[in-house]
Amino acid sequence: MDFRYLGNSGLKISEITYGNWLTHGSQVENDVATQCVRAALDAGVSTFDTADVYANTAAETVLGEALKGERRESLEIFTKVYFPTGPGGKNDTGLSRKHILESIDGSLSRLQTDHVDLYQAHRYDTETPLEETMQAFADVVRQGKALYIGVSEWTADQLRAGHALSKELGFQLISSQPQYSMLWRVIEDEVVPTSRELGVSQIVWSPIAQGVLTGKYKPGEQPPAGSRATDEKGGADMVKRFMNDDVLTRVQKLAPVAEEAGLTMAQLAIAWVLQNDNVAAALIGASRPEQVGENVKAAGVVLEPEVMTAIDDALGDVVEREPGLTAQTAPRTRVA
Repeated sequence: MDFRYLGNSGLKISEITYGNWLTHGSQVENDVATQCVRAALDAGVSTFDTADVYANTAAETVLGEALKGERRESLEIFTKVYFPTGPGGKNDTGLSRKHILESIDGSLSRLQTDHVDLYQAHRYDTETPLEETMQAFADVVRQGKALYIGVSEWTADQLRAGHALSKELGFQLISSQPQYSMLWRVIEDEVVPTSRELGVSQIVWSPIAQGVLTGKYKPGEQPPAGSRATDEKGGADMVKRFMNDDVLTRVQKLAPVAEEAGLTMAQLAIAWVLQNDNVAAALIGASRPEQVGENVKAAGVVLEPEVMTAIDDALGDVVEREPGLTAQTAPRTRVA
């Protein structure tokens, strides 16, 4: 496993980070989820990412149990706040001071730790003053409940404003967690350059495009039974933007590129996002322990320029690059 600094900080994280978004507490039985976490630890992964909203807090509980007994100082544990949790009451969502300060305590209890290494704003809250949000994060840091602060799916302008306030308030905003893959490159024109300037790193989610870049979805064919594209709990909705024959036909052209590089298609996809020097880590999930072992083999892989060119040639114009989609895919009003 290779390790990278997170933003302009002294914190090092594993460049393959294990995330339990659409699996733990919902799609995967708890014992299998624990096996996946153990497989990640065995493969050298030290960084684990979750959120209070995943399976309505159950994912945090599963992760806390799976990591019990590990040396806390050897781990980096990340979680997030924004989306509704619990019964979804009027203050059970957003980035208000009330919700942040109550949510961090709930997350720490479920994760069985006295602090998280990174606490992230899961989306931008358009209905709470940014000053209120950042002051609450500053207090969480000063209380020792989080060491660093990050965000997820914020635009370049939002990042710049949040970073400025964090400096004024005396804490570090060091990370951004956007979707990023060979097929979804919307952060490259605005978010990445701004992040480089500010000393912010990307922790990217869905580097294999919800499984599409594994090549398992074939044009003109029904999705395999049990795959994410057939999961009506949330997976199918997330993957549908890629489930058309134009995209799937192009993705199949990556198979010989991966083979020539000595990689699986999933490993190629993960290695590709790690070639971006502003990416500190690629988030991977798993429904089976063996998936973890295969995907972590992308760590440390260097793709030659001709491989990067071959990838671009294979995918052609199905790549999404529109920077405005970062704002469009975030809630316009607070999710209730």
